[in-house]
Amino acid sequence: MALFFIAGMAYASWGVHVPTVRDKFHLDPAALSLALFVLTGGSIAATLGNAKWIARAGTRKACLVGGVVMSGSLALILIAPTFATMLPVLAAFGAGMATMDVAINAEASAVEQALGRPIMSSLHGMFSIGGMFGAAAGGVALAHGLSSVLHLLLAAAACAGVLALACPAVLPPVPHTDSPHERARSSRWRSPVLWALGAVALIALIAEGAMYDWAAVYMRDIVHSTPAFASAGYAAFTGAMAAGRFAGDAVRARFGAVPLVFASAALACAGMVGALVLPFSVTALIGFAMMGLGLANMMPVLFAAAMRVKGIHAAEGLAHVASIAYVGLLFGPVLIGGVAQATNLSIGLSVVAVCAALVAFIGPRVLKRLGV
Repeated sequence: MALFFIAGMAYASWGVHVPTVRDKFHLDPAALSLALFVLTGGSIAATLGNAKWIARAGTRKACLVGGVVMSGSLALILIAPTFATMLPVLAAFGAGMATMDVAINAEASAVEQALGRPIMSSLHGMFSIGGMFGAAAGGVALAHGLSSVLHLLLAAAACAGVLALACPAVLPPVPHTDSPHERARSSRWRSPVLWALGAVALIALIAEGAMYDWAAVYMRDIVHSTPAFASAGYAAFTGAMAAGRFAGDAVRARFGAVPLVFASAALACAGMVGALVLPFSVTALIGFAMMGLGLANMMPVLFAAAMRVKGIHAAEGLAHVASIAYVGLLFGPVLIGGVAQATNLSIGLSVVAVCAALVAFIGPRVLKRLGV
């Protein structure tokens, strides 16, 4: 739980300073987009390249290495003297985050199986809580005159401290066979189930990424709410997502993963349609909250399924699905923006409703193939 928390806190601490980076280096929208692309690119490269190493080294070592890279690069982002020198720091931050993400999810899967009950959604809930804490702490620190550089240094130090305390409790490595026969049999690249899970995760993250980037804009430009109330749309989405994750384990234990994914995706679709058809302050907030609840358990359930594909090591299965999913997080907001540019934002965000409907249709079928 502590490791999930600091992962969320670190990412949110960076997110608070996206405008700081823009202002420090006088970036236009294209250059800022490049910075965000480099960060996500580092994450995708790490999930593709580190899976076998994590399987061999074990989650304890991978958590420590990924966490150290994540904390160290977080501290250096605003210290970088030029935009060009900051880009490799952002790539390292993305790689460290992704390495730690795969490791803590693989650890969570092992603990979940040992306990014999679902815990994945609650752990992802801790990531959401860490994100909310990191964003709030950053806002308070900046409001009280703390320098941006010092804030990131303190956030990085806090992450490193928790990492040092928590990593000894992570499970020791399990011996991993890697004979030529085993490699041929268990190649994740030839697993149609993993590709299918990755496709569902990609669609879900297109919707989730769009909500992060466009919820407040929709509240401001379409609903015509005040700036303060516009931020409430984002808060409704993220708050409901955190609450949904803490409730998700009990629902999955009671009804199973397949009904949970279907009902969640249907709820998300209904919420988005409602917010678009009734563009008023209260209805939009309710719709965004339904979106948060609906998307809350998508990644926990899909990641848990990816780590249980027969013949594939848990870390490799997760890395494969995560690398595909991150593409959705990378290009989803761009897709929404392109459709909105050609038409309007309401039509652009209808893509989110379509994505939720696709997950409701495809997701349960893929999970049934796994027997989860």
